Amino acid sequence: MEWFTVPDYWMSRLVFQRALAVMYLAGFLTAALQFRALIGERGMLPVPVFLRRVTFRQAPGVFHVHYSDRFFAAWAWTGCAVSVALIAGLDSLLPLWGAMVLWLVPWVMYLSIVNVGQTWYSFGWESLLLEVGFLAVFLGNDEVAPPVLVLFLLRWVLFRLEFGAGLIKLRGDACWRKLTCLYYHHETQPMPGPLSWFFHHLPRPLHRVEVAANHFTQLVVPVLLFTPQPIATAAASLMILTQLWLVLSGNFSWLNWITIVLALSAVDYGGTAPAGVPGAPLWYEVVVIAATALVVGLSYHPVRNMISRGQVMNRSFDPFHLVNTYGAFGSVSRVRYEVVVEGTADELARENSEWREYEFRGKPGDPRHWPRQFAPYHLRLDWLMWFAALSPMYAGAWFGGLVERLLENDRDTLKLLRRSPFPPDAPPRYVRARLFRYRFTTWRELRETGACWHRTYVREYLPPTRLAGADVVRGQRP
Repeated sequence: MEWFTVPDYWMSRLVFQRALAVMYLAGFLTAALQFRALIGERGMLPVPVFLRRVTFRQAPGVFHVHYSDRFFAAWAWTGCAVSVALIAGLDSLLPLWGAMVLWLVPWVMYLSIVNVGQTWYSFGWESLLLEVGFLAVFLGNDEVAPPVLVLFLLRWVLFRLEFGAGLIKLRGDACWRKLTCLYYHHETQPMPGPLSWFFHHLPRPLHRVEVAANHFTQLVVPVLLFTPQPIATAAASLMILTQLWLVLSGNFSWLNWITIVLALSAVDYGGTAPAGVPGAPLWYEVVVIAATALVVGLSYHPVRNMISRGQVMNRSFDPFHLVNTYGAFGSVSRVRYEVVVEGTADELARENSEWREYEFRGKPGDPRHWPRQFAPYHLRLDWLMWFAALSPMYAGAWFGGLVERLLENDRDTLKLLRRSPFPPDAPPRYVRARLFRYRFTTWRELRETGACWHRTYVREYLPPTRLAGADVVRGQRP
């Protein structure tokens, strides 16, 4: 079928595939370096305990067959190796069927990880990586020109991602309709970046322009993805510029980056397939058409959700995360709260005891510590700490486990932190948590104190807690 492939998108496919492999690498590397403390056998939410509650049908993956920390580590590092091979272009050296199998490998491997990740893997970009990764399996390699159906499905994902995010903003917080959300967002977002302080202090009229431009990019521009070139390229380019602006303003894991990757697939780079490339084999056409029919059929629930007044964000409608719904910041916090965790080595936990503060890698703590750029690397504990500050209900399943591991000076847990105030051989006797209100300092305060944050004590979050044998005992006061 002559219509089946599009030789003009040869370079678009190449750029997309290499960039997607980088996203896979970020996901597997994050898993390999953080899993032991989060979901390992001695983690806060252990995989073996979770697997006793769910079936393979509910959460398909290899770990139903076998789980151990050593096996998970090998699995995640193997995923890193496969990602590096794809970045290097190994798929172009294989026959078409071999390239498809190679792209299927990281999808299966990451699906297994996400489906046992529990709350640590409940973010929309996990499903987004799986949905896009599934489509990449059918995009082909150097043996065939890119199939038009898969290119269309990639734009379909990008459309739903952006248009859904735009709709949930208009339906959600009134500040999006009033163009005032960015008065607060740069200060209250989950994990500010090194430039967030400066973004927050931009003039308020410019903040309003930012919001208006965001609405245009998310509600109008996505429609233009399905128009002829060069309009589609212009639309994709505008989306890329918007996402780069978001990259500069905060840390959103690989959400912005994979959106850029999707937009790159819609750009016409002006090249074409090399001469002599054969047409698509019949079996390949059948497989691609079948995959397209599957995705179109599974799109029913995400589309129904997107156009519904009760639209929800970031939900998968099947355990394989093939077609999902997305969205972010339907509501924007006006005030930033942070949970500050402290420990003391004193025998009795008094208010005047020597309380020492634990420092996290990404979330605000020491007011003088300037935020760093981590994205696309995902600091899972830091993100969940932001949710914990919004409400203790978000931390009910794992916060006690975090405190217990801090009381034990657990090595894997301490690796997730920027700094522990206690030496490895002398754990704290008590740990407590307090809630503070944080705000960015003014220009004058920054010059006078050197601190980018100002914080004010709000209330006790967790009373002084200690280990008593094998048990955690809360609220132990003299």
